[in-house]
Amino acid sequence: MSGTRDSKLRPRFLVVEDEYFIADDLAQALVQAGVEVVGPVGDTEEALRVAERERLDGAVLDISLHGKMVFAASQLLRARGIPIVFATGFAQSMLPPEFADVPLWEKPFDADALARWMRTDLSAA
Repeated sequence: MSGTRDSKLRPRFLVVEDEYFIADDLAQALVQAGVEVVGPVGDTEEALRVAERERLDGAVLDISLHGKMVFAASQLLRARGIPIVFATGFAQSMLPPEFADVPLWEKPFDADALARWMRTDLSAA
């Protein structure tokens, strides 16, 4: 069950990132792109709780949060039909095979470019 796409509601994107400045830059860029930001969330347990409970239309996730992998939340989001993107220092080859089709933005990235891409491409997924 994915988040609603009601045209009266702004899309809600979850931001999962443990580096404060990256999370803040990305959240601000998403707000400027017309997105309601859920988070930022900086640990795997909270990411899992939010992924399970919130109405979401997409999510951007760092793969490693304080050394813990975010794959449980990623699996839950995908099971709910919520499109995800990884924004990380990890290379695509480091991802488990089940996430081979997930878009990956390697750090450092331009937060504004990622926000625009998410607003158009991820919202259309």
